[in-house]
Amino acid sequence: MIDHLWEFTSLARLDLNNNIIEKIKGLDRLISLTWLNLSFNRIEKIEGLVSLRKLQVLNLSNNRISVIENMDTLEKLTHFLIANNLVGQLDNVLYLRKFKNLFTVNLRGNPVSEEDDYKSSIAAYLPNLVCLDYRLLDEKTKNEASIKHRHVLDEVKQADEVKQTQEAEVKLHTDAFVELLNGSHLFQSMLKDDPEAETLHRVPEVAPLLQTYPQMVELCTQLLETGLAEHKRRETEVNSFSSGQNEAVTRYQREALQILAQFEQQHKGRIVELQQLSKKDLVMVKINHCKEEINQLCNSLLAQEHHLISQLEDSIKKLDINISDMIDLENEYHEKVQVIAATLEYVAKDNQDEDMPDLDEMLLVDKDTVMDALDNSHKNHLWKIKDRETQLITRADAWKVALVKGIHDKEVKQSTTRISDIYRHADHYLEQLEGLSVK
Repeated sequence: MIDHLWEFTSLARLDLNNNIIEKIKGLDRLISLTWLNLSFNRIEKIEGLVSLRKLQVLNLSNNRISVIENMDTLEKLTHFLIANNLVGQLDNVLYLRKFKNLFTVNLRGNPVSEEDDYKSSIAAYLPNLVCLDYRLLDEKTKNEASIKHRHVLDEVKQADEVKQTQEAEVKLHTDAFVELLNGSHLFQSMLKDDPEAETLHRVPEVAPLLQTYPQMVELCTQLLETGLAEHKRRETEVNSFSSGQNEAVTRYQREALQILAQFEQQHKGRIVELQQLSKKDLVMVKINHCKEEINQLCNSLLAQEHHLISQLEDSIKKLDINISDMIDLENEYHEKVQVIAATLEYVAKDNQDEDMPDLDEMLLVDKDTVMDALDNSHKNHLWKIKDRETQLITRADAWKVALVKGIHDKEVKQSTTRISDIYRHADHYLEQLEGLSVK
């Protein structure tokens, strides 16, 4: 059992071999790990590694693992050692294709390593691999493997491209808060989670009315298109804000550097003049004058900083307002929900207005039972739609809050750094004067 490690968030290397560990857990907070050894344990499943995004070396040798899985976040992985386990499917090794930085893999001692075409297949499937089972894969082996498995590789690459396209689409829809609205998912999930659906679908007069439900697919598609359009507008607004912000900071830096360069030149002249003076009283007068100049420099730079901060704060407020105006999916969704609800109401009401004929004995229910089932089903469907609406709006609002907070926090941090630099320059100039006053 892995325990009591949550405080070691800066830990880079962890060796837990030969510890009779049966399950990988308790590593969630070790986000700085780059090297992890879990060999010679009793682990049966790869899991619990999601937060280890910096991991480069993973040793799971001599365990009881049969499937390579649950490592998607380990994008920096370079060494993967899983010798003497139970991995038996060559197709499962294809999972490792996603790790573009993978340098060495050790699968020796697994059933898969006993297959006739093992080495050639691995060399073909993982073209960037340098070492397999602690042996170098030379270019000749890789080229021969590539030619031999050309047709299979073409199919794998096509499958990878399709998967990447699908993943990109899912990410886009998720970022736009309209995932799973590009088809009948919402409609199907309503029926799947409805305990009354099976009973109602067997009622002859209800089944034809359920054909009105596919209208929901069209409404969801309309909402999807609106969400994607709003997402594009938000991206444009954020990019425009970032561009304006960068221009303002660049202009501030340019002006500040000009002021410092001009002051530096004047200050050097005053220092030379002070070094040539012999009368102490006159030196002190000149030094006080220089200190006043330094103070004016600080005030000038701080005034510029204040102006920049005010300008950036106004921009952030404007961005907040604009993004809030763009997140109008609630109104759009609400309109679609009303249409969908009207459709559901029609189905429910239409059945309640007409007498139900006797059902076959298989249903074993009377008219009141069917009416109750229909009413419960209607409520379940409305709840499902409303829940999806709440998810969409909540996530959109949370994104906006996190965006604005992140920008504001970043500006506060950068402003603090700039102000520290101003005082650092002032202290440097004052130290030069102190040296002269001592003399």
